[in-house]
Amino acid sequence: MPLRFTLRQLEYLVVTGETGSVAAAADRLSVSSPTISAAIAQIEAEFGLTLFARRHAQGMALTQAGRQVAEQARTVLAQAARLADLAGQIAGTVRGPLSVGCLLTFAQIVLPGLRRSFCDAFPDVAFQQSERTQEGLFEGLRDGTLDVALTYDLTIPADLRFQPLATLPPYAILPQGHALAGGAQVTAQDLAPFPMVLLDLPMSADYFLAFFSERGLRPRIAERTRDLTVMHGLVANGFGYSIANIRPASDTAADGRGLVYVPLSGGVPPLRMGLLLPEGAGLSLTVQAFVDHARASVHPETTPGLHPPRGSA
Repeated sequence: MPLRFTLRQLEYLVVTGETGSVAAAADRLSVSSPTISAAIAQIEAEFGLTLFARRHAQGMALTQAGRQVAEQARTVLAQAARLADLAGQIAGTVRGPLSVGCLLTFAQIVLPGLRRSFCDAFPDVAFQQSERTQEGLFEGLRDGTLDVALTYDLTIPADLRFQPLATLPPYAILPQGHALAGGAQVTAQDLAPFPMVLLDLPMSADYFLAFFSERGLRPRIAERTRDLTVMHGLVANGFGYSIANIRPASDTAADGRGLVYVPLSGGVPPLRMGLLLPEGAGLSLTVQAFVDHARASVHPETTPGLHPPRGSA
């Protein structure tokens, strides 16, 4: 009896189980929610099983049967990916699926251009991207939903391997007209008396706040946001300064108001941007091609968002 479901539908099932929500799965996979729902309904009908408990206010939870099916589906998807890798290696071509994760902080600035140049060079690769927190990237690499990730060297666990691409010193982001906007550099001591707009992402926030705590200072956190664009807007409109290691190509926020970038000095450690991979895992031809492409393409001199602030060394 032929099976009436596809590998793509199995992927929808697995990701919905991981996220606990059809909407969240649709966001991660860049498809519509009805597409996800229809795939799950078809698989349930095919097996004659209820795979999810639908909870109106709390999303979707795998049933006991659903957990077993989802686990086997992961195995099937992993085997299918290995089959595609094997075919590519035999043919000597870079092809098949590639799932790339990127840290939320700089995904909008760095990843689209890198993806474009890679896909132009390797048109037979089915490139899928997702934007996550640092912890989300760790989880994706461990459960196999990500092949490789672009991120910072923030609290890298022992079972994952970091390959640096660029070193990025931090800088203060200030609104035009701020008392510190005209300086060649600023220190944590200079910033501490002023209100701060904190880019409040896991691990990244700890890095920014350590600039102050290591010097016995406490910043005046006036606003918190997890969105880089919102942070720029709040700063440009005078709600406080912020700190980042990535800058857009434009010195304006989304509403057109100006921003000033000043290097942060005083022994402040830089971050390293790089590639994160499972430790000890052999790389497929496609993943290795992406790693090599990123190494050749990501440079502070040419990659948007990595340029040092004006006036910095």
